[in-house]
Amino acid sequence: MGLLHFFGTGIGWLTWLLSPTYRRRFAQNARQAGFAPAQVRKGIAQAGKLVAETPRLWFGPMPAVHWDQAEMIQELRAARRGVVFLTPHLGCFEVTARSYAERFGPVTVLYRPARKPWLRELVATSRSRENMTAVPTTLAGVRQMLRALKTGEAVGLLPDQVPPQGLGVWAPFFGREAYTMTLPARLVQQTGAVLLLVWGERLPQGRGYHVHVHRFEGELARDPRTAATQINQEMERMVRAGPTQYLWGYARYKQPRAEVTS
Repeated sequence: MGLLHFFGTGIGWLTWLLSPTYRRRFAQNARQAGFAPAQVRKGIAQAGKLVAETPRLWFGPMPAVHWDQAEMIQELRAARRGVVFLTPHLGCFEVTARSYAERFGPVTVLYRPARKPWLRELVATSRSRENMTAVPTTLAGVRQMLRALKTGEAVGLLPDQVPPQGLGVWAPFFGREAYTMTLPARLVQQTGAVLLLVWGERLPQGRGYHVHVHRFEGELARDPRTAATQINQEMERMVRAGPTQYLWGYARYKQPRAEVTS
């Protein structure tokens, strides 16, 4: 893993140097969040590490992963309480779901299907492992997540991913309106699931990962925009905890695209 991260650092900086659009978006997003360039510069290398480590996480053995709040998660599993895991594009979000599946039990994860058929099949196959089911951002995928929660299993999704048109609301994220999915709040409110906020911190020198776990305090509002704002505020808090591992180059403020949702 250390060697992969070494090459990933090169990938990150090469992308930065060759793509003016990426550089501009990276800088704009960081500035919008109130970070100076020096505070997020390490994120250039971290983005490349994410790319380099992904095939290893898809097809190789699980690296060392330490989980916060492991006892609480075990208690929720024993009580057959459904759990909704939310993580922003922060750290290694691939490792959180897969390590949960290996250590704790079944988890259903939501993913955005790639546009190219060959890549779509590869991603779906690689993310569907033992105890881990990947479902697309469609109504059928949502129904699978609801069934999993009602049987006391866990689901995971990235709430700062821009959803298809009609599946979100405009809500502030670091002070700017961003199209935000309403699905997390609906899942919690329809099933009584516990909402946990997690992110997988990438440790230096390939030493593994530290999964930070925080339970959402309070209750999500019934109003979709208010609930989305609450979740965005939690995502902001997590990003501030690890700004060098956030994907600042992600197009968070783009317009949603129309998509088949059946």
